[in-house]
Amino acid sequence: MIEKHRWKVSLHGGHSGEFCDHAETTLCEMLEAAVLAGYHTFGVSEHIPRPEAKFLYRNELERGWDVAKIERDFDAYTLALTELADSFADRLIVLRGFEAEVVPTASYPDRCAKFRGRTQADGRPAFDYFVGSVHYVNETQIDGTAEECKRALEEWGDLESLAVKYYDTVAEMAQALNPDVVGHLDLIKKTAKSLGLQSVPLDTPVIAAAVDRALESVRSVGAILDLNTAGWRKGLGEPYPAPWLIKRASAMGVPFCFGDDSHRPSDVGSGITDARDYLLQNGVKSVTVLTREVDCERGNLVKQVISL
Repeated sequence: MIEKHRWKVSLHGGHSGEFCDHAETTLCEMLEAAVLAGYHTFGVSEHIPRPEAKFLYRNELERGWDVAKIERDFDAYTLALTELADSFADRLIVLRGFEAEVVPTASYPDRCAKFRGRTQADGRPAFDYFVGSVHYVNETQIDGTAEECKRALEEWGDLESLAVKYYDTVAEMAQALNPDVVGHLDLIKKTAKSLGLQSVPLDTPVIAAAVDRALESVRSVGAILDLNTAGWRKGLGEPYPAPWLIKRASAMGVPFCFGDDSHRPSDVGSGITDARDYLLQNGVKSVTVLTREVDCERGNLVKQVISL
């Protein structure tokens, strides 16, 4: 039997091929993988649907998907997740979540509030928590193809200016949405890799000032930073965020949680033990988790600080 450590909690991931174009297998298989990985609590945070065709991903367009299709998929996800959370309750605490976005710029706060306020037929909230992420800057994707990243770079002129705008968008998102978790803080380093600009520094004084604004925004709403292991899988040599950001956030009192950002069963639990060591090496001795008071589907959601 795999030992379930209380710190072994992921609050970002669980994407499945049933409900996400760039993921694989079923949600049930993802949860089975979480059980095998020894998770104490596993948060599932599928992407909310983007409401306009111009925000559809290339894979979605190639498959002939449209806005109506991804909205239907998200409705199906909402129902399936609650049913699976209940059925797994004797083996795994499953938290029902979603990953929010910052598009369209003018309406995303209201859209997120509507998703957060959804209820199930029995009156229970449809979701326990949500992750606030930034994948777009000025409605241009920075986490997509090299072509999309190049458009964003051209709009801002250089990587430093794009990075500042990215972190300012993170700060704005945190204030607008008040998320429980903020996803992959320094995603901009993946953008740099896509552009072949890995050698360009992302810790300049100007960028660091923008980082501080973002961290203060995260701290002020009581959100938790996602220590996201996908950075290793993306060939970045480290998770999100980088060590200098961890030290900065920790000094400001911003807490961390783990997220495996899983999109297939082999991602579930990937890098979590290494992420624990990574935090300890960078002076962080605890994680802040969301879980339930009792190991069942109807226990109250609580925030706990767990020693590493």
